[in-house]
Amino acid sequence: MKSATLIVFVVVLICRLSFAQSPSHQEVVQFERDACKAFLDADVAALERVLAPDFTLTLSNGEVSTRADEINELQTKKVHYDVFENYDMLPRLYGNDTAVVVGKTRVKGTADGKPFDRIVQFTDTLIKRDGRWQLAAGHVSRIEK
Repeated sequence: MKSATLIVFVVVLICRLSFAQSPSHQEVVQFERDACKAFLDADVAALERVLAPDFTLTLSNGEVSTRADEINELQTKKVHYDVFENYDMLPRLYGNDTAVVVGKTRVKGTADGKPFDRIVQFTDTLIKRDGRWQLAAGHVSRIEK
């Protein structure tokens, strides 16, 4: 009986530890939050730090947006965000310098003066360069409310 109890205890402990996020996972999730804040604040300097120079974003309609496109939309105020929030994020790390994050994003604001409020499912590919994370590529698919 004691060994059965010990086995159950060990299994429960292993399961709990396997679901705990490592510091690297937490760092990636914080990076995603910081990237959202850069878009929300239209902070060009922060976007230049978080978006890799060759960044691409594939949209639901198949269009591809670049780092320059994303920054230009915010600089020219073509797009303004009132809400830009990632949630339900699941980071997966591959070695020390690559991560894939899936989750959902709620964005609300105006584009070309027209209001929008939508939720998208996203997949982000992050790379670590010079000791800091950058967003190399992303894909979003619109979720109907």
